Amino acid sequence: MRSGKAARKRRDGAPAAGQGALAKLAMAGALGGLLAAALALPVVGGAGVAAKQVSATFTELPAAPREVPLAQHTRLLDARGRQFAQFYFQNRTTVPLSRVAPVMRQAIVAIEDARFYEHGGLDVRGTLRALITNTQAGGIRQGGSSLTQQLVKNILVEAAESEQERQRARAPSLRRKISELRYALALEKKYTKDEILERYLNITYFGAGAFGVEAAARRFFSTTADRLTLGQAATLAGAVRRPYETDPALGTTRRQRLRERRDLVLDRMAGLGMITAARAAEARREALGIRLRPEPGGCSESSSPYFCLYVQKELLANPAFGHTRAERQRRLMHGGIVLRTTLDPRVQRAAEKAISAQVNPADAQVAAEAMIEPGTGMIRALAASKRYGRNPRNSKHGDHTTYNLPADIAHGGGQGLQAGSTFKVFTLATALAEGWRFDEGFDTPGSFVAGYGYRDCHGNPVNDPGTVIHNASGEGEGGPHSISTGTWKSVNIFYMMLEQKVGLCDVVRTARRFGVKRADGTPLREVPTFTLGVNEVDPVTVAAAFAAFGARGRYCRPMAIVEIAEPGGRATRVPPDCSQAIEPDVADAVSHVLRGVFHKGTMRGQDIGRDAAGKTGTNNGYTSAWFAGYTPDLAAAVSVGDIRGSYRYPLRGVTIGGTHYGSVQGASLPGPIWVDSMSRALRDTSPTPFRRPDMSRFGGGHTPGLEEAEAGRGEGRHHRGEGRRWRRHFRDGHHRFRDGHRHRHRRHARMIDRWLNLPWGR
Repeated sequence: MRSGKAARKRRDGAPAAGQGALAKLAMAGALGGLLAAALALPVVGGAGVAAKQVSATFTELPAAPREVPLAQHTRLLDARGRQFAQFYFQNRTTVPLSRVAPVMRQAIVAIEDARFYEHGGLDVRGTLRALITNTQAGGIRQGGSSLTQQLVKNILVEAAESEQERQRARAPSLRRKISELRYALALEKKYTKDEILERYLNITYFGAGAFGVEAAARRFFSTTADRLTLGQAATLAGAVRRPYETDPALGTTRRQRLRERRDLVLDRMAGLGMITAARAAEARREALGIRLRPEPGGCSESSSPYFCLYVQKELLANPAFGHTRAERQRRLMHGGIVLRTTLDPRVQRAAEKAISAQVNPADAQVAAEAMIEPGTGMIRALAASKRYGRNPRNSKHGDHTTYNLPADIAHGGGQGLQAGSTFKVFTLATALAEGWRFDEGFDTPGSFVAGYGYRDCHGNPVNDPGTVIHNASGEGEGGPHSISTGTWKSVNIFYMMLEQKVGLCDVVRTARRFGVKRADGTPLREVPTFTLGVNEVDPVTVAAAFAAFGARGRYCRPMAIVEIAEPGGRATRVPPDCSQAIEPDVADAVSHVLRGVFHKGTMRGQDIGRDAAGKTGTNNGYTSAWFAGYTPDLAAAVSVGDIRGSYRYPLRGVTIGGTHYGSVQGASLPGPIWVDSMSRALRDTSPTPFRRPDMSRFGGGHTPGLEEAEAGRGEGRHHRGEGRRWRRHFRDGHHRFRDGHRHRHRRHARMIDRWLNLPWGR
C-alpha cells in the first residue's frame, strides 16, 4: 500500500521510480490536452487545477495571427505593356484557388493532411501520435501538423521582423507547438477550408527558389498552376516536406529523391481514392519531366538594364513612392506591384543600334544617350556602349560597367562629363528673353580674359583674370558675330562676352529653370565659363532641358514611371511634373537659331530629314564631347568620354569603334550617333514642324562689320571647300596608314595628327 506522502508527491508531478514512461504519456496527453478531452483527461488524472489551465489554453483562443502581404514580384512593363525586368525578395506570384489545378489541391491534401476537410484545425489522431513520439524522444522527431498548423508557422515566419523572431517561429519546441495549435483553431474560425488551402498554397516554399504554387509550376515545369498534370502536381506536393533535399536545381541525387516523393504522393492519392491505382501506376512510369525555367531578377538580367536601374533608383529615392527609404525598399522587393514605365522599345533599339555602330563595348571611351519626349518628360530610351554588369574579377575596365552611364549619381550614374558648348543654349535663351535679336551682335577679339563683369547669384564677383579664353578650332581668330552666327559656329569668345552682357546669374537661373543640375548633386558652379559647359552633367539632364525647347519652353522633370498597379488591382497614375521655364515665343526663337546648326554651323551636312534643332559640345582639351538636339516629337543627348577618367584620358589620338580620331568633337562622333538614333526612332512618326518665330520681336538687328566679314569669307569659301575635300581624302589615307604602321611610325603619325588638327574650319 502506498503511503499518503508518496501519493501526494506523485500528484504534484514527481513520479515514483520505474514509472517514467507513464509520466511521459501523461505529459503527452496534457499537451495534446483536450485535443480530444475524452482521451486526454483520464491520463491527467486528478490534476484538477492543471486540467483547467490546459482547458483554458484551447477554449480561450487568441486572435488569428497577423498576416503581412506576401512578398511577390515587382514587374516592370514598357510603354507597350511588355515586361522587361522584375524584382523580388521571394520568387512568388499569388493566385486564387480557382487558378490552381484541382489535381494539385488533391495532391497536397493527400500527402500533408488527408483529413483536412474533416477536422477543425487539429488532426487529433496525427497530432497525438506525433506528440507521444516526440515526448518519448525528448524533442521533435515526428510531424503531425495539419495544413492549418503549417500555414500558421509560415505566417509567423513571414511576419517576423528580425532573425530572432523567425527562429522562434521555427523552433522545434513543445511551447511553440501549443501556440501553433491555438492559432490554428483561431484561423479555422476566421476562414473557410478553401481559403486556408489557398493561403497555404501561396505561402509555402517548394524549393529551387520558388515560393507558392504558381512560381513552383513555372520554375519546375515552365507551366502555370492551373495547367499542372497529375505527375507534376504530385511532384510539387512531394517537394513541400523537404524542399532543400529535393531541389531539382541541385543535381541528379536530389531529383531522384524528388521522384521518390512524387511516387509516394501518387500512392497516397490512390489509397485515399482520389485517383485509381491504374492512373497512379501510369503516372509513376512517367519521367520526372523537370523543365527548369530561369527567373531573372534585378537589372543585370533585364533587356534594358540602364532604364531598369533608373526606375529602381527613382522608386527608392522619390518620396512619392513611400515615406521612408525602407518603406520604398519593401515595396520594391515585396510589394507585388506592376510598374508601367515610359520605355519605348522601338526608340530603345534605335539608340542601342546607333551607339553600337560607332563604339565598341571594349573601348575605354564610352558613349551614352538619353531620349526624352518633349512636353511630358517621359524617358523613352537610355543606352550606353558598354554592357551593364560586373566585369570578370570585378575589374574596373572591360566590356561591362555597373554605372548607369546615361544618368546622374542619384540614379546610379557617375560624376558626369563637362557639358561643353551645349550650355550656350541657356545664354542664347537668356539673351533672346532680354530683347536681343537674331542679327544683333558685336565684334570679338582673338582672345578674352574674364577679368570683370561676372557676379554669381549671391552678388559675389567671380571674375577670373588669370584665365585666357580662346576660340576652339574652326571658330576663327575673332571678328564680328551676331546671335545667329555666334551660335552656328559655336564661338567661345562671343558667348563669354554675351554672358557678361546679359548677366551670369541670369544665365544660371535660366539653366535651373530647365532642370539643369550637376550629376554629382552638388550646386552648379557659377563661374564665367558656365556658358562653355564647365559643369559636369549627364545625358538625362541635358536631354530633358533640350526637350523643353521642343515643347515651346515647357520643362518637364524626367519621368520613367507612369502608373503603379497594386496587387489588389488599384492603380495610381503618376502625372508629368512640368512648368513653363521660358516664354513659348522665346523658345520658338531659340529653336529657329539652333536649326541653323544643321545647315550653316558645326553640324552642316548632317540632318534627319525633318525640322530639328541642336547644339554640339566639345570641351577644352577634348576631355569630352556632346551633341544635344530635338524635334517637337523627341529630344536626345549623346555624350562621349573615357570611362577611366575624362581629364586623365582626353579624346585625342584615340581609336573608337575601329575608327581613329585625331580628336573627338561634338560633330564627329556624338553628332552622328544622334542623327542615326533620331532617324531610326522617328521613322514611323509624322514630322511636326517648329513654330515660326515672331520676327517682329526677334528678327532684324545689326552687327557692325558682319556683312563685310561674311562677304570676305564667301570669296574664300570655294578654296576652303576644295581644301576640306583634299583634307578628308588625306585623313582617310592617314587612318589606313596608322592602322598598318602604328608601331613603326609613331612619331610620323603623331606629327600628321597635329597637322590635321589645325583650324581649317568645322
